[in-house]
Amino acid sequence: MRSTTSARRTRTRRRAWAATVTSGVVAAGLLSGPAASARTAPDPSLTTMSIKSPPGGANVRVLLFYGSAAAGDESPLVNAGIAAIEKIGLSGPENQRFKVTATDDASVFTNETKLGRFNAIVFLTGGGDVLDPDQEAGLEAYMEAGGGFVGLHDAARAEPYSDWFTGLIGARPAASSPGTVQRATVEVGDRTHPAAKSLPQQWKRPDKWLNWVKNPSGDVHTVARVRESTYDPGAGANGWDHPVSWCRDYDGGRSFYTGMGGTVSSYDETDFRDHLRGALLWTTRLVRADCKAAITGNYKAERLTQPNQPGQNDQIGEPHGLVAAPDGRVLYIGRGGADASQPVVTDWNDPDIGKGRGEVHVYDPKTKKVTLAGALTVFGNKGGGDELRKVEEGLLGIEIDPAFEQNGWVYLHYTPHSEINRDTHMAERRVSRFTLDPATNKLDLSSEKVLLKWPVQIHSCCHAGGGLAWDSKGNLYIATGDNNSSGFSDGYSGNNPQPNFKGVSFADARRTAGNTNNLNGKILRIHPEPDGTYTLPEGNLFTGEETAEGGGKTRGEIYVMGVRNPARISVDQQTDTLYAGWVGPDAGAPSTTWGPAKYDTFAVITKASNRGWPYCMGNKQPYRDRNLPDPSKPLGWYDCDHPKNESPNNDGLVNLPPVTGNNIWYSPQGGGPDYPRDANGVPSYVQGEATYKLPWLKGGGQAAMNGPVYRYDADSASEVKWPAYWDGKWFVGDFYDADQPRNAVLMDPKTQGDGGLPVHSESLKKIVPVGNDGIKNLMGWKFGPDGSLYVLDYGRGFFTSDSKSALWRVTYTGGGPTPAAGQLARKAE
Repeated sequence: MRSTTSARRTRTRRRAWAATVTSGVVAAGLLSGPAASARTAPDPSLTTMSIKSPPGGANVRVLLFYGSAAAGDESPLVNAGIAAIEKIGLSGPENQRFKVTATDDASVFTNETKLGRFNAIVFLTGGGDVLDPDQEAGLEAYMEAGGGFVGLHDAARAEPYSDWFTGLIGARPAASSPGTVQRATVEVGDRTHPAAKSLPQQWKRPDKWLNWVKNPSGDVHTVARVRESTYDPGAGANGWDHPVSWCRDYDGGRSFYTGMGGTVSSYDETDFRDHLRGALLWTTRLVRADCKAAITGNYKAERLTQPNQPGQNDQIGEPHGLVAAPDGRVLYIGRGGADASQPVVTDWNDPDIGKGRGEVHVYDPKTKKVTLAGALTVFGNKGGGDELRKVEEGLLGIEIDPAFEQNGWVYLHYTPHSEINRDTHMAERRVSRFTLDPATNKLDLSSEKVLLKWPVQIHSCCHAGGGLAWDSKGNLYIATGDNNSSGFSDGYSGNNPQPNFKGVSFADARRTAGNTNNLNGKILRIHPEPDGTYTLPEGNLFTGEETAEGGGKTRGEIYVMGVRNPARISVDQQTDTLYAGWVGPDAGAPSTTWGPAKYDTFAVITKASNRGWPYCMGNKQPYRDRNLPDPSKPLGWYDCDHPKNESPNNDGLVNLPPVTGNNIWYSPQGGGPDYPRDANGVPSYVQGEATYKLPWLKGGGQAAMNGPVYRYDADSASEVKWPAYWDGKWFVGDFYDADQPRNAVLMDPKTQGDGGLPVHSESLKKIVPVGNDGIKNLMGWKFGPDGSLYVLDYGRGFFTSDSKSALWRVTYTGGGPTPAAGQLARKAE
C-alpha cells in the first residue's frame, strides 16, 4: 500500500491542479453536484492556467492510454484496440468524428496543458499500479473538470489500491474470473443509450467474461448484462444479475466501462465497435445520454396516505386496485374487509353474512388530501379461516372511462350483497358504471348502470380476479377468477368434480375456467356503449353462437379462457397488447402422478387464446385427469394441443382451443421450471431433473401481481417522470417481497405472443422498496400522467386494513441526460 507521505502528496497535487483546471469552469457555472460544491476556492498562486470549458473542445480528441504494470510483452489487444478506436473516430457523421492519440507514457497525466486538450480518455491497459500518486491526481482533476473516461476490460484491474479509481470504474474483477474465451449471450437492457440502442437485445458473442468482487448494480447505470446460463462463469459467478457494461456521471465527469473487449477479435466486431462508438460519443460530449436511470438512489418512494382514524376507513380500505386520472387524481378501492374493530358475520343464517363496505377513495396530489368518494355494500367481509369460511369477493376492480374528464364515469367490478342467495350460496358479480362529481370527488351511487352480470358460487373460497383495463379502441377488459376452491385436489389441477353445494360444484375449475359457457376464469372483452349497454368487438375467442352436440355453448364476451386468478391486468395502448398475471394452485412441489407444482404466471397476450388452466400450466405442462367415482385415482395426462372438457360439470364445448404457452412462470423451486419430456410430450416432473429458464425468479408463498408497461412521454414537462430508459419495459411483481419478483422485463415482440421468454430482466426492489417499512405487500401499481409510479401496499394482515395499508408514489429525482446541452462539444447538425 502507498505510504501516508504518498497519500498526502496525492491530495496536495490534486488540489493544486483541480483548482487551476476548474477555476474558469466553476466561474462559468458549468460544474454541479457534490464535487463542485465541496471544492474550496482556487488559489491563483498555484498557476495561471485555466480551462474555460470542460476538457477538450470542438476539435474533439481522444487519448488512448495503454500503459500496463503487467510483466512481459505488450498485449496484442493494444494494437487491435487502437486500430478500432481510430477507425471509429474517422467514421460516422462529420460532426461526430474525433482524433485519437495513443500513448503508454503516464506522464501525460501530470501535463495539465496536454491532458486538457482531450475530450475523453480511454484506458486499454493490462492493469496494475500504472499511475503514480501525482498522475492519479491529474486524472482525478481531469474528471472533476468535466472530462470523459472509457475503461475497457482489464482497465478494471488498474490502480488496485485506489478507492477513487474503483469508483471511476465501478467494480473490480474477482480473482475467480474464468480465463478462457467463451461464447455467451449479452442482454442489452438499455435501449436508449448511444452505446446500446443499435445492438441486438440478445447479443451473442465470444469474450473473456469477468466476475465482480461486488456487484455494482444500482450504484451504476447498467447498460448490458451477460447471461450466466449461456456460459460457465466458474466459482465466482455473480448470478442472474451480472452487469457487463455500465456508465455514470462521476466526480464531475462521465465514466463508461465495459468488461468486454478481452479478445483481439472483439475489436473486429461491428456490434462491439458500435458499442464503443456510443460510449465515446457520450464521454467526449458529442452526444447527450442518460446514465442515471438505473441508479437506485435517483428514486424517491413516498407514502401518501396516513393510517386510518380508529374505527374508520377515512384514508384507505382493504387495498385492492387503483387508477390514475388524467388530471393526476388517483382513485383506489378497498375490497370490503374492515379493521379489527368491525364485526365479521360468518353465519349463513344471519342476513348480514359477509356484509362489507367496498370503498372508493380519491387522492388529490394538488391538495395531498384523501376523500372517501363512496362505499358500496358488498359481499366480502367473512374474514379468514378455511376454504368454507373465508371469501375473496367484494369490490374487486376499478377503471375510469377514456373520456373521464368530460363524463366522470367510473367502472367498478364488484359483488353486491343485495344479490346473494343464502339458501343456494350463490351471488352475482357485476361490472357497473357510476358517475363521479369532479368538484366534490363524490361518487353518485344512484347513477349506476349495470353493464354485465353473471353468477358466482360463494359457498367456498376463492379466486375472484377483478382487474379492469382499456385498449385504445375503447374496449374494456375484465379479469375474472375461476371461482373455485383451492382444496380438494391436493393443490394441483383444481379439477375434482365431486364436491358441490346444492348441485353447484366448487372444486372443479373445468366448470368455470375450462368452460366455454361460463364467464369465470376468463379475461372478457366488451365495448361499453354510452347508454350503459355493451357490444362485442370482433376477434374474441368465441362469437357466442357456437354450439355442439349435447347443448354445449359459448359466451362471446370471452377473449381469454383458462386463467386461475387474474387480479391485475394491463393494456399497453401503444400496441393494444394485453398483459396479465394470475395466481397458481397450492402444491409446493411437482408430482410425478399429478403434474407441476404451483405456478404463478404472467403472460403477454396478443390475440384471443386459451391459457391452459386447469389442464396445463407454464410452457404447456399438463396435469392428470381424475377418475370417477374415485377422483383420488389418476387417469391420463391432458393434451395441451387438443384439450377436452369432459367434466360432468361442463355445459360448454367439449373440444377446446389449443393451449398457448405462457411467458413467465415460477414455483417455490425457482423460475421457469422445465423437465425432460417423454415421447408423448409429458414432462418427467422429477424435481432433480428440472432446469430453470428464468433464474431471476423464485417463489414460495407467492401471488402474482401484474403491472403496467411504462411509456415515456417526451413532451411531458414533469420533473418526476421515470426516464426513457424504462420505456417499453413490463413491470411484473408479486404480493410478497422475499424471494418473489419485483422486476422490469423486456420481451421480444416476435415471440412474446406465443409464450416466448423475456429477453432481459432487472430488479426493482431498491426502487420500489421492500420490507416492513416499505411496500411489503404489493397490491397494485400503475403510472400516473406525470410519469410517476403509484403503488398500493395491502398491509400486514388479510381480509382487513391496518396501519401499513397505504398508497405510495415513486418518483424520479435524477435529472436529465448529460452533459448539459450547453456543454456539448459541437452543435448537432
